[in-house]
Amino acid sequence: MSDVLQQLADVLEQRKSQSADSSYVASLYHKGLDHILKKVGEECTETIVAAKNGEAEQIIYETADLWFHSMVMLAQLGLGPEDVLNELQRRFGLSGLEEKAQRTQKR
Repeated sequence: MSDVLQQLADVLEQRKSQSADSSYVASLYHKGLDHILKKVGEECTETIVAAKNGEAEQIIYETADLWFHSMVMLAQLGLGPEDVLNELQRRFGLSGLEEKAQRTQKR
């Protein structure tokens, strides 16, 4: 499963050097972080609405859009799916309460 994420991350990285009119992703990078974050917010809202409506096909479609735009955001910030996967791995085996308490202690 993570192979798809890495393949997508590689494509997103390649798009950084392309002109804005050559691809949708390149146009997002060209418009900057604020525009990318707006897209993440829009896709998050659409995912919530799809979940509220309970239509599995639409939930999957909107979640894919959310993940995609989140990965564009990560790439824009010099991060990748492996960073998120490493954090999830770190949390594995911890209760949610325990993990949250650790974050609070770090602040």
